[in-house]
Amino acid sequence: MFSHILGIILMAPASGGADSGASGISTIIMFGSIIAIFYFMIYRPQRKRAKEREALISKMDKGDKVILSGGMHGTISAIEDTTVLIQVSDTTKIRFEKSAVNSVVPK
Repeated sequence: MFSHILGIILMAPASGGADSGASGISTIIMFGSIIAIFYFMIYRPQRKRAKEREALISKMDKGDKVILSGGMHGTISAIEDTTVLIQVSDTTKIRFEKSAVNSVVPK
């Protein structure tokens, strides 16, 4: 795909002369297509992942088993505004930020 774009850029006519109006239009089309490629290949998927992550964090509930970003497994004991209390053994509970939760293990 990059080679196609590079080919289009290299085949663009030199600026100046009587055909400068057509050259300006082709430049606008080229920049528009680059913006469209960035939107559909980078921005849109990133926004989708962010929405999925927010949904995961908002649906967490007490008793869910979770895996944290550091690889620690545990069960949610309590949920506060920005933190969760994770029980990792019978006597050990550790407080983490909600953003540290990587995934919720299905029950």
